[in-house]
Amino acid sequence: MEAIKISEIVSAVKGIFINPSKNIDEHQIKIDSLSTDSRVISAGDLFIPLTGDKFDGHDFIPAAFEKGALLSLSQRRDIKIPEGKGLILVEDTKQALMDLATYYRSLFSIPVIAVTGSVGKTSTKDMIASVLGQSFKVLKTQGNFNNEIGVPLTIFNLSREDEIAVIEMGMNHFGEIHNLSKIARPDMAVITNIGTSHIENLGSREGILKAKSEIFDYMKKKGKAFLNGDDDLLVSLRDQLTVPVCFFGLSHSNDIYANKIEEKGLEGTYASIVWDSNEMQIEIPVPGRHMVYNALVAVAIGLELGMTKEKIKEGIKNYQASKMRMNISRNKKGIYIINDAYNASPQSMKAALDVLSQLKEGKRKIAVLGDMLELGTYSEQAHKEVGEYVAKKALDYLFTFGREAENIALAAMNAGMDKNKVFIFLDQEELFNQLQMLVDSNDMILFKASRGMHLEKTVEKLEEVE
Repeated sequence: MEAIKISEIVSAVKGIFINPSKNIDEHQIKIDSLSTDSRVISAGDLFIPLTGDKFDGHDFIPAAFEKGALLSLSQRRDIKIPEGKGLILVEDTKQALMDLATYYRSLFSIPVIAVTGSVGKTSTKDMIASVLGQSFKVLKTQGNFNNEIGVPLTIFNLSREDEIAVIEMGMNHFGEIHNLSKIARPDMAVITNIGTSHIENLGSREGILKAKSEIFDYMKKKGKAFLNGDDDLLVSLRDQLTVPVCFFGLSHSNDIYANKIEEKGLEGTYASIVWDSNEMQIEIPVPGRHMVYNALVAVAIGLELGMTKEKIKEGIKNYQASKMRMNISRNKKGIYIINDAYNASPQSMKAALDVLSQLKEGKRKIAVLGDMLELGTYSEQAHKEVGEYVAKKALDYLFTFGREAENIALAAMNAGMDKNKVFIFLDQEELFNQLQMLVDSNDMILFKASRGMHLEKTVEKLEEVE
């Protein structure tokens, strides 16, 4: 974070500065670090206490001061301010966090690329950053910092050295992407697809499209949108936006498309990218046909920013997936583990099953699938659809974890999968014990579930098996 004056902070958050000891010059003293976690406060920091259903960050303001925080935001007036410390009163600390990030973003003129979509946001963000990193100093969203708290904290990591920022935007409800777009002010916006994630809160795919389209609310007038042209709903935006659109996909009707796709197992995925009268061969170092979409938009943005074909190809070849997103490893027993347990939707479940079934490596193919959350009334149907898809993949075994995932197992058996190859669990410890007894060297195991199922616990145990 670049240093900014306390007076700038007060103005940005529309706050009231309180300094009982009168020894802090708000027009001279600057802040160059902030945190929402009192446990990682350093001397001179600004502490931003947030409130949740089960906690109130205001309770930790004294601890933050004790650890060296110079200032704290607060929506409570009953906070005791120690000697030499200051408080900035605001109506809402979360809104103040977003307002401060909006101001901080305005201090930088670098291009910002915003990425959203129902499936593949993180892998697309990582692919774009990998490509752009060949020519630019890139700031990108880390981990799951893609919400109304995470995006501001990402923005505060901007420094004068950064030349481009790639910001991931997630949401659960209407209005959230709108707020994130206001903070980031994107020059380019990417929507990967419109699926069924969070349909419980948004009602329909059309509702999800509306919520995702909020990414355009604060786009720069000279910006550009990059949309998946193979998605039936995104295609409907063709003549609806005030900015130019680049459609990407596998269909030759797109502005940039891929053909000659070759899936070579753990070696990766190869494809030919075509645009205008140009063609370029790329090598994606991870398996999965769905990864071609991520590469397509990364190529399109790289070209838009004037990068050479050679550097774009190198960026794709150097791509590394974020944690728990199609990470493939092998434990000491020789078992292949595909850890894709960060999140799940019907679309991403099917894509992961495609990868598992098509990999040539591995003696037996085993899928461990957990609940897909936030699907509302569509949940039972969605889990059954995945189960029917499993049955078509000729897997050796299916393990399910969770009450909703039980529908995957039942549907798989109803669709013809041998019931002796299907195991249903509600307890993760029992799941691991059965899995450990069954698996052997060279087996290939896929783990996939929504984040709230914490399926990575089983993955971590399996990684230690010898």
